Amino acid sequence: MPIHPTAADLSRQLADNVEAFCLRYLSNGHRNGRWWCVGDVFNSDGASMYVRLTGPNRGKGARGKWTDGATGEHGDLLDVIRLQNNEDWKAAVAEARAFLSLPQPPMQVRARPLPEARDTVESARRMLRYGRPVPGTVAAAYLRSRGLEHAIDQPSLRFHPRCLYRPSAKEPAGPDTYHPALLASITDLSGAVKAVGRTWLAPDGRDKAGVRDQRRTLGNQLGHGVRFPGTVPELMVAGEGVETVLSVQRVLPAVPHVAALSGAHLGALILPPGLRHLYIARDADPAGERGVAILRQRAEAAGIVVTALDPREDDFNTDLRHLGPRDLALLLAPQLDPNHAVAFLQFEGALAA
Repeated sequence: MPIHPTAADLSRQLADNVEAFCLRYLSNGHRNGRWWCVGDVFNSDGASMYVRLTGPNRGKGARGKWTDGATGEHGDLLDVIRLQNNEDWKAAVAEARAFLSLPQPPMQVRARPLPEARDTVESARRMLRYGRPVPGTVAAAYLRSRGLEHAIDQPSLRFHPRCLYRPSAKEPAGPDTYHPALLASITDLSGAVKAVGRTWLAPDGRDKAGVRDQRRTLGNQLGHGVRFPGTVPELMVAGEGVETVLSVQRVLPAVPHVAALSGAHLGALILPPGLRHLYIARDADPAGERGVAILRQRAEAAGIVVTALDPREDDFNTDLRHLGPRDLALLLAPQLDPNHAVAFLQFEGALAA
C-alpha cells in the first residue's frame, strides 16, 4: 500500500476486499448471487441497497460499486465509510486505512462459487425472449385468480414455464428448483428493456410458488418500471406491484400505469416529460409509505401535481378481489380529480356519468 494512498487507491483496495468489507460494515445484509443486499448505507435491515461483489476493479460494472434503490444514491465502498462517519472525509480515510491494515477474516467455503460477472440487462432480455404469451398458460390462471383477467393480453407480461429459482444466502441450503413464472418487462421511458421481474407461481397458477423470495428482478431496475400504456399522456398512475397497478388500471384503462416492483424503486422512478398529474397507488406498509413520500417530493419539485390513492385494505388488488370492479371504482372516485373521474373512471366498462 502506498504511504499516502489517494481516495481512488483506497476505493480500489476496499473493492478488492468487498465481501469482507460487507461482513464488517454492512453486516445486516446478505449475499444474493453477485450482490450483497442490505437496507441502506447505514446497515439497516432490508434489501434496497445492493453492492456488486464481482466485476473489474474499475469502470462499468466494477466490484464494490453500490446503488440504493430507495434513494437513487450510489457510490463506492469509501463512500459507505464516509456516510457512516457523518461525511467526515478525514475520519473515513483513517477508518479505511485501519480496515485495510487488519488481517481479513477467512471467507466461508462456498457450496457454489460466485457467478462470473455478466451483462444482466442482456440476460433479462434473453429471458423475455424465451418467455411466451400469457393466454392459455399457468400465468393466465394466476391473473384470473387475482381478478386481473383483463391483463392477460398485456404485451409487457410473459410466461416462463420453467424458471430457475436459486436459494439466497438467507435461506437454508438447498438445491436449485424450477417453477412456472409470470415475467414482467421492465423498460425505460423509450421502451427499451432494462430488466425483468419474475413472480414464481404454483403449478396450477392459483397462488405463488412456495419459495421464500416469490418475486425477484434481473437487470438494471433502478428508475424503470413495468409499463401499461394508456391514451392520456399528461396523467399517470404509479405503484409498487404489478397486481396493485393492474387493479387500478382495470377501472382507469385510458390512463398510463407503471409498476416499480418495490417501495424502494417506487421512490426512484424516472417520470416522463410532459407529465402534469401523478397518481400514486399506495400499499399500506412502511416501505410503501417511504416510496410514496420520496416520489411525491421529487414529482412536486418538478411541478407535477401529486395525488396519493389509498386502498381500503392492504393494497388495491385485495380491494379488487373483495369489492369487485364497480365498488373499487366507487372507492377511487372521490380520490380522483373530479374531471378525471368523469372522463376516465369506468364502472364495469361504462364511463362514469
